Amino acid sequence: MSDTAAPHPAPREQETDWVIETRELTRRFDSFLAVDRLSIRVARGSSFGLLGPNGAGKSTTMKMLATLLPPTSGQGTVAGFDVVAQSQAVREHIGYVPQTLSADGALTGQENLLLSARLYGIPHKERMQRVGDALAFMGLAEVRDKLVRSYSGGMIRRLELAQAMLHRPVLLFLDEPTVGLDPVARHAVWDRLRELRDSFGTTILLTTHDMDEADHLCQELAIMHLGAIAAQGTPAALKRSVGPEATLDDVFTTYSEGVALSGDRYESVRQTRSAVSRRG
Repeated sequence: MSDTAAPHPAPREQETDWVIETRELTRRFDSFLAVDRLSIRVARGSSFGLLGPNGAGKSTTMKMLATLLPPTSGQGTVAGFDVVAQSQAVREHIGYVPQTLSADGALTGQENLLLSARLYGIPHKERMQRVGDALAFMGLAEVRDKLVRSYSGGMIRRLELAQAMLHRPVLLFLDEPTVGLDPVARHAVWDRLRELRDSFGTTILLTTHDMDEADHLCQELAIMHLGAIAAQGTPAALKRSVGPEATLDDVFTTYSEGVALSGDRYESVRQTRSAVSRRG
């Protein structure tokens, strides 16, 4: 993107260092407790990942923060705005990329972005410049006039990221951003997300089941289990909490089962797997 089309406006004076803050945020569906008194903070300009098995509460948490689902109790603020009392202001400051397909295959890439620009209320005189910048940044300028139904999965995902960034949000929500993509496409999306964070200061909150993705993209992780935070920290710190030479797969298994492994047990498992591997 050009210098005149940064992804988001300058921060407001009253904003704090926390783009997201929740205090005992809770969501029930009748008798089912989906999110249980969640309290987290996400720093401005960082990338924060929510990990956990299906049903752990990750997507429900994201939907509450994106104002798509009201909390049952507790509080949450996004970009300094209350997710219930100031939901419209929250929406103006966020971008949201769902797991489901959001681009229209019957339109070209440029037409998809122009439609999004109108929906976001971007002034007419700015639309083509914003769309052109977004297509170039996502590496889609050469296919701007091709129908999206002809795009690869990775190209479609990059187009959806471009749609979500057109109004220059301070925070980007991503629900399983690279699900179903091949390794090359996955890494291309990672590169764009890192550049958005590192060059433009965009804050990213994502859910993922891909441990490589979590390790490469996220500066901090929260592992959810039964609607609550089972563990939180940097990827390196979480791996150290499980044991020497632990991977994020080991961390995920440990905390998503709700039981922290002892060092002895971890070391025993590691040695057993190494021996099996040597034997082929």
